[in-house]
Amino acid sequence: MESGAAGAVPGRFPFPYTPYRIQEQFMEALYGALEAGRVGIFESPTGTGKSLSLICGALSWLRDWEEKRRQEEAQLLALGAGGQDGLTPQQARPDTAGQPDWVTAFVQKKEERDMVNRLKEEQIRRKKREDRLEKIQRNVQLKYAAKRKRCEEDEAKRLLQLSQEALSQGAGEGALDLPDHNEDELILAEYESDDEKKVVSGLEEDDDLEEEHVTKIYYCSRTHSQLSQFVHEVQKSPFGKNIRLVSLGSRQNLCVNEEVRHLGALQLINDRCMEMQKNKHEKKSNEENEGKRICPFYSFEQMQFLRDEVLVEVKDIEQLVSLGRETKACPYYGSRFAIPAAQLVVLPYQMLLHEPTRNAAGIKLKDQVVIIDEAHNLTDTITCIHSAEVSGSQLCCAHSQLSQYMERYRKHLKAKNLMYIKQILYLLEQFVAMLGGNVNQNPGCQAVSQTGTVLKSINDFLFQSQIDNINLFKIQRYCEKSLISRKLLGFVERYGGPASAVKTSKENQKLAGLQDFLLTLQQGSDKEGTPQSPPVEAEHDQLRTSSPLMQIEGFLSALTNANQDGRIILNRQGTVGQSSLKFLLLNPAVHFAKVVEECRAVIIAGGTMQPVADFREQLLYRAGVDPARIVEFSCGHVIPPENILPIILCSGPSNQQLEFTYETRDLPQMMDETGRILHNLCNVIPGGVVCFFPSYEYEKRVYGHWEKTGLLSRLAAKKKIFQEPKKANQVEQVLVEYAKCIKRCSQTGGQMTGALLLSVVGGKMSEGINFSDDLGRCVIMVGMPYPNIRSPELQEKMTWLDKTMPRAAGQAPSRVLIENLCMKAVNQSIGRAIRHQKDFASILLLDHRYTRPAIFNKLPQWIRERTQVKPAFGSAFAELRKFHRGKLDAL
Repeated sequence: MESGAAGAVPGRFPFPYTPYRIQEQFMEALYGALEAGRVGIFESPTGTGKSLSLICGALSWLRDWEEKRRQEEAQLLALGAGGQDGLTPQQARPDTAGQPDWVTAFVQKKEERDMVNRLKEEQIRRKKREDRLEKIQRNVQLKYAAKRKRCEEDEAKRLLQLSQEALSQGAGEGALDLPDHNEDELILAEYESDDEKKVVSGLEEDDDLEEEHVTKIYYCSRTHSQLSQFVHEVQKSPFGKNIRLVSLGSRQNLCVNEEVRHLGALQLINDRCMEMQKNKHEKKSNEENEGKRICPFYSFEQMQFLRDEVLVEVKDIEQLVSLGRETKACPYYGSRFAIPAAQLVVLPYQMLLHEPTRNAAGIKLKDQVVIIDEAHNLTDTITCIHSAEVSGSQLCCAHSQLSQYMERYRKHLKAKNLMYIKQILYLLEQFVAMLGGNVNQNPGCQAVSQTGTVLKSINDFLFQSQIDNINLFKIQRYCEKSLISRKLLGFVERYGGPASAVKTSKENQKLAGLQDFLLTLQQGSDKEGTPQSPPVEAEHDQLRTSSPLMQIEGFLSALTNANQDGRIILNRQGTVGQSSLKFLLLNPAVHFAKVVEECRAVIIAGGTMQPVADFREQLLYRAGVDPARIVEFSCGHVIPPENILPIILCSGPSNQQLEFTYETRDLPQMMDETGRILHNLCNVIPGGVVCFFPSYEYEKRVYGHWEKTGLLSRLAAKKKIFQEPKKANQVEQVLVEYAKCIKRCSQTGGQMTGALLLSVVGGKMSEGINFSDDLGRCVIMVGMPYPNIRSPELQEKMTWLDKTMPRAAGQAPSRVLIENLCMKAVNQSIGRAIRHQKDFASILLLDHRYTRPAIFNKLPQWIRERTQVKPAFGSAFAELRKFHRGKLDAL
């Protein structure tokens, strides 16, 4: 790392306690990267206080940057007021080469005046915002005045509604033949395509919305809980009291309207919210739309109030939601209003990395700083966000729903709408035909003649499905603007269920047919199925919770990627219903390029970023980042060297060489040897032992084998055995029981010394779970978790890399990819045990292949430099016993 830290000295970083030396180094390197506008890959092992280093380093830079800007502005304004020619030619002079001197002088003076005026306006705006926020901070009464006013309005509305309901009771049911008043909302409005009118958002009620975006830091992480944790760290930091921070989230996390929240599925919540907004704006201009639902929380005045509250005091998502409920203001939109004035914006990966979502949220990256934390899976994350899959069952279901919808409302739909609906129906027909089926037959009963997986380029897929003459960009825009999937869902909710009392008029016999069809569809997309519930009910529930057209819209959107950047996978299985079409993004760099181009600086950070070549080559170089702009920083761990004992074990107690390849790992002698190693270790290691297997299937096979040979009961005499559950909602329970058992054993003594947790690499326990102290005194890795090389997706990615990337150190890029995926998974899993400065643990890698230089060098540096290679089990066992006995004596 260069030392260009722009005057950043350790004392310059406010910190809640005396930082470790490596934290100071991290902050200096981070400050330097932000100042120089770099793209940085930063690695700081878990337990080294990475979050605080990021907060204090980045916010120190922002504080200094703002101060520098203020001084420059003051200087320029002073010069401007004095009428001096103080601006440098670079600051304010367009290209006037070859012009007479008086022209050059005139242009320069005008530029200076414009700049001074712009600075004055900016100052006024900033002053206005600061005054407003200060007033709110000081005046507690102001905080609740708006809330009280809102409650009074609500009460008046409620009484008015009750009186209207009392009047309308007994009005009787309307006939279903013609669309009644309640059905208006199901019919598509007239659609204007390319030269669409500028949609009036109804939010232009205040100039503040045009507020300029101040220089800010966007911090994103993977999960909701990681973001909350980060916000709590900010609250505790020296910057917690005076930083303007806003947390962004999805409607699923932030919506406070119970009627919308209970829909559950994100896409349904999004669509219902958009529809209610639309109703609100239409209602403004047309008071006749009395029956349409509008959202009581979507109040401009209240959302402005919420925005100011958010800017005055740091709040996490939970605090934001309770403030929204309290003040009857929408946290989802209120928080977005706070973006321009915020200095730190905390948000999930998807919102930042997916351009349409970014634009919809009002996020502007130009000249801003982006920090992507927990970024070890960044490449895969971008790939997943931009990939999409639809099953034959969903395609047929959407076709059936849409045809019935068109039949029912044909007379009430304008020509443009009919044209687009027919195009979508045609697309669905062709997609099903590509899977070898017919949309007019039940997908669960249509057998697929040629099963297997076929990969096609986007162009080939478009030509072969005969849809290359359809403008998918227009279809995509139509789906977005017309909210057709939302209308369709409302239609199915009304007529697609057995509870609907549909009268048997000629029109409604068709709808009864829709019910029957929907209820006979087999659930093709769920490979594992739910054996305990009948398939008909399962499918029906699925239809009620999400609209298949919504899934298909994502697939249509994916088809608009450039031909060379993705592939279509046709997965033909058993029946048409079980078959699927999947878009696979091969080049995630195309979607990351805009982020690195627009931002002033981008920091990709994580606890374990090794191997970093992936980020450099597949993401940054391909996104067009100049190698000179990339900076890498990796720091050691805060634990003393004697607190960790990593061992690569080449053979077991009976001298069986350890090599867990696909061919050898199922051999009884390999499973026996693994059992012997564990049995020996459980005798000398106190507390918790976590053992990682390459897959659920292998863990199950080994467990079954040990059960048969009696080894399991011998193991269980020393450690209580727990298995990682496949279902996410059971993880918490298993961990609680595991921790309780370890605590009980340490207190009571006796023969049982703790617990053994059998886990899976890439499972629920290998990321985001802490096995600190007694919960993880030893982590064992059985074999090398190479990805499934037979997967068509992986094979396509490997072929693509070999075609597009240069060979590195004599190795094919595809081979490097496989090794990197394996070692990323290993590093994530073994890093679970050491979580703080005084923690200690042993790490055991069971496979002689870990000694190969290409593999060994991909271990994190702080583990690599302390690793011992043991060809035989005896010396490894002696070393482990000595290590743990020494630690026990020290305690």
